Amino acid sequence: MTASQTSTSKAMPSTMFEKIWDRHIVVERDDGQTLLYVDRHLCHDGSRQGLSKLKNAGYTVRKPKQTYATPDHYRPSNAKTIDDFDDDLMRGIIEELADNAKVFGFHHFGLESDKQGIAHVVGPEQGITLPGLLMCCGDSHTATHGALGAYAFGVGASEVAHVAGTQTIWQRKPKSMRITIDGELGFGVSAKDVVLAVIGQISAAGASGHAVEFAGSVIRNMNMESRMTVCNMTIEAGARVGMVAPDETTFAYCKGRAFAPKGDKWEQAVADWRTLTTDEDAVFDTEVQVDGNAIAPMVTWGTSPENVISITDVVPDPSNETDPMRRKIQEGALDYMGLKPGDRMTDITVDKVFIGSCTNGRIADFRAAAAVVKGRKAVVSSLVVPGSVQVKRQAEAEGLDKIFTDAGMVWGEPTCSMCIGMNGDTLQPGERSASTSNRNFMGRQGEGARTHLVSPAMAAAAAVTGTFADVRDLMAK
Repeated sequence: MTASQTSTSKAMPSTMFEKIWDRHIVVERDDGQTLLYVDRHLCHDGSRQGLSKLKNAGYTVRKPKQTYATPDHYRPSNAKTIDDFDDDLMRGIIEELADNAKVFGFHHFGLESDKQGIAHVVGPEQGITLPGLLMCCGDSHTATHGALGAYAFGVGASEVAHVAGTQTIWQRKPKSMRITIDGELGFGVSAKDVVLAVIGQISAAGASGHAVEFAGSVIRNMNMESRMTVCNMTIEAGARVGMVAPDETTFAYCKGRAFAPKGDKWEQAVADWRTLTTDEDAVFDTEVQVDGNAIAPMVTWGTSPENVISITDVVPDPSNETDPMRRKIQEGALDYMGLKPGDRMTDITVDKVFIGSCTNGRIADFRAAAAVVKGRKAVVSSLVVPGSVQVKRQAEAEGLDKIFTDAGMVWGEPTCSMCIGMNGDTLQPGERSASTSNRNFMGRQGEGARTHLVSPAMAAAAAVTGTFADVRDLMAK
């Protein structure tokens, strides 16, 4: 690294985000743009446009050893190998990523690799993601990696080419926001419920232009997988990134992973990571307080993650909205979703359940879902898709896959699957899903599809009841 990338700490107290930002400055322009050094570049099968642009221009990948690729968006959930692909386009996209890896020499976790999976699941579990790093990926949910104290964000196709070719990225420094969630989560309440409640409180644009740091007792008491769920969906509140300060939970999670430092380098790294926490007197541009005690199992009712209520609530009436534009949007959302004000969420039937994605495709998510499903039968079509090969193997070693299949649910191969529907896993027009994914926009899971975002436990409850159900009632039996 250059001297500018290891600049000394400021005289004034700094936030975690400011400390990491300052470490990665290469040059600052008068127009407010800053060139930042990129420590890790994650790629997936959807990165092909950026990589092809680089290749066609005759350039090389600047730091292939700091570039990691895995197919995730286009792998069918029923395809174990490339020979199982029915769609030639999908097969070609997967093969193109492998070809680019050979041309450029970067890490490639192909379908045959035990490291394959969704980029935002693979990065942390392989130790590619570490505290203090600046990371980019051509996917908006790169914010996931901020759970480990990294500054991680999504980039577009042209930026993928820029990062690959230069190992740098131009950025305008965002404002800072701290969201403090204190209290104690109740029975049946998970990290997914927490982040949905946050978005419901501040809106889908509430964190626009900000780098968000999550703090408070609720966050401190979360395991790493739960923190990843929270940071993953920070982008749905409009934020650039979501971050959690590294602590003993972070260090324990990272230790011993494939690409993490070893021996003396590990001790040196941890000593450095301990300095990344926000200084006591640091000032944020925006402060938000959330009552963790008040959060219940949540479910979205509209076409934005901010359209969210407790499972015990009823669909709100747009006429109570004072902002004319928001009222019109809510009316349109209800029309699209086939709902009306006053509908009880527990009366709404479900056509399909999806458990997986970079939001909720980790081992803890499947344990939570299996605890609900065990001894019961799914009464609607249900697809359960692990986020990586390692997650799949661990779930199978624990017998979780058998719990799902015994219930009549489908156990798939590691992929993004129905979260975005690029691999063929979609809803039919008008069908309604209980989904552990991160977005419920119109058509997200297929043309005319109606997506309701829930936690893994809540999705499992919907699978075995056929309606949106309060998982607390099921687990109490």
